[in-house]
Amino acid sequence: MCGIFGAIRFRGFFDRGDFETFVGLTDMVDYRGPDGSGYLAVDADKAFRRDEARFTVFFGHRRLSIIDLSDAGLQPFTDDKGLWIIFNGEIFNYVELRDMLLAKGHSFKSGTDTEVILAVYREYGEEGFRLMNGMWAFAVLDSLRKRVVLSRDRFSIKPLYFTGTGETFFFASEIKQLLPLVPAKRVDEGLMYTFLNQGIAGHGSETFFKGIFSMEPKMNMIIATDGKMEKRKYWDYELEDVQDIEGAAERFRELFLDSMRIRLRSDVKVGALLSGGLDSSCIAIYADYLQNGDFETFSVVANDRRYSEERFIDVVVSEKGIRNTKLFFDPDMALRSLDDVICHNDEPIGGLSVVAQYAIFQKLRETTDITVVLSGQGGDESLMGYLKYFFFALKNLVKKGAFQSALSELLLSFFYRTVVWQFTMKEAKRYISFVDLSKKPFLRGKGFVEPIGRFSDLRQRQTLDIDKYSVPVLARYEDRNSMAHSLEVRLPFLDYRLVNFLVSLPTEYKVRRGWTKFILRQAVPELPERIRWRRDKQGFITSEEAWLKGSLRGIIESLLKRSVLDEMGFIDGRLFLRYYRDYRGGRGNISTFDIARVFLAELWVRRFFGGQENVTWEGGGG
Repeated sequence: MCGIFGAIRFRGFFDRGDFETFVGLTDMVDYRGPDGSGYLAVDADKAFRRDEARFTVFFGHRRLSIIDLSDAGLQPFTDDKGLWIIFNGEIFNYVELRDMLLAKGHSFKSGTDTEVILAVYREYGEEGFRLMNGMWAFAVLDSLRKRVVLSRDRFSIKPLYFTGTGETFFFASEIKQLLPLVPAKRVDEGLMYTFLNQGIAGHGSETFFKGIFSMEPKMNMIIATDGKMEKRKYWDYELEDVQDIEGAAERFRELFLDSMRIRLRSDVKVGALLSGGLDSSCIAIYADYLQNGDFETFSVVANDRRYSEERFIDVVVSEKGIRNTKLFFDPDMALRSLDDVICHNDEPIGGLSVVAQYAIFQKLRETTDITVVLSGQGGDESLMGYLKYFFFALKNLVKKGAFQSALSELLLSFFYRTVVWQFTMKEAKRYISFVDLSKKPFLRGKGFVEPIGRFSDLRQRQTLDIDKYSVPVLARYEDRNSMAHSLEVRLPFLDYRLVNFLVSLPTEYKVRRGWTKFILRQAVPELPERIRWRRDKQGFITSEEAWLKGSLRGIIESLLKRSVLDEMGFIDGRLFLRYYRDYRGGRGNISTFDIARVFLAELWVRRFFGGQENVTWEGGGG
């Protein structure tokens, strides 16, 4: 897990001053790679000769050592045959790929997965990246073919941004590395409108900064040294044959175990966060099994018992005998990190739970010796775990005329006290088409409204969440918050084989008999029954509503009375404050997220566009 920066010049040359600038932009994210750094400056036509005063390609790298901790893993890495690479991420099946390539006559000088990428490229070209199982963002300089190849993983786990002009092209792990290279900082108005109205961010190649773009997942970008560029998709979903529910459960089990097995490969300590939910409990149980009981989990427990799932954590730990360390944490302390979180994320964040997540990773770094953390991100999207999927499934059954099946699902949910007991109108209205089409009363101007309540079938809606609406932005939060503390997060539920299999399954294997995630509940009998058949679906819980209605009230009212978002033409601050008063009074069925994202966007524009002082939280809880 690392940080990268690169520059390409199509006409003329960069000089020594550019070299020093690029080194500084690489080191700007030294927290992504505190274990080493490296810089390459070459003329792409003469890539064997380094020249910091006259070059056309620059590669910069910050290293967080995970696989092969020796100097053999330093980057930029070369195979000494005209290929160079800078790489952020992990290729989890590098052992199997290495064995396959050895049989084809390749040789290796290191034990790294980085070198395996170059061998895959040499053997198969950029199309070979589809053989890799992992998370990545990397650049390969192919001096013989006079081109640079960029690639990003299938599910937006590792970040890769780019910008440029007709004469230059720049790419990096984080937006902040590119900001000094754009002519002027400007907000993408359309993206900001959609975010403030619907809470959607990261749903395309655009970023919140005009002229800076995010590389799409599943894609390679081939950049010739003469400036010609081409994007090519190296992978897409391929529907598998449907099995009966028992066979599907066995297949899920097989794929998940192998996903866990290869994600435990590391030369540094691996641990897992255990929250007491379905996904994290599965990860903890299988990791402990694969490590023969020598695996440690960590649970962050809120001091306020209203927001604590400690009782579920205790069930898993006591019944399965899993090693566990509890890290006690006052959620209000997270707010003191607010400005740091906004800075590290570069783009607006959607809720205060993101701030709490940052504080959790900080706690892990300060109090444990782990470097790699297993996380359940992606499980809700691949398994249809969100409450909304139950109602999407009902809607689909009604649309097909399967009224009896729809009624049965509804009644079973009532009987088991599952989804229908938890879903509120505040959530539901987000997916009702006629509500989606009306903008928030405090918004100014016009913008694009994402039709998130419309889809042809459940499979399409599921892949939209994986590719566009949900996973990309959640992965951004997790990457920035963990890497800020030099931690690598691995996501077993986003193994591409498992995702492809789950997307292929009929909806009724995932939403069944009033339950979501049914296939997981069926496939993992090792789960304690209280966890396996948990009725409630909870995300990461914080005292967000209490903060917004209580301890943050003074700050919100003060900021929005002299709002920068208002000055920039995005909102009417006076109307927002009226909306905020209705929220505090319980009127209008207003979601906490509607309030939080405006408040956080206000802090973001102050942090990145100035105009008024930045704000940090110094108060106590409420």
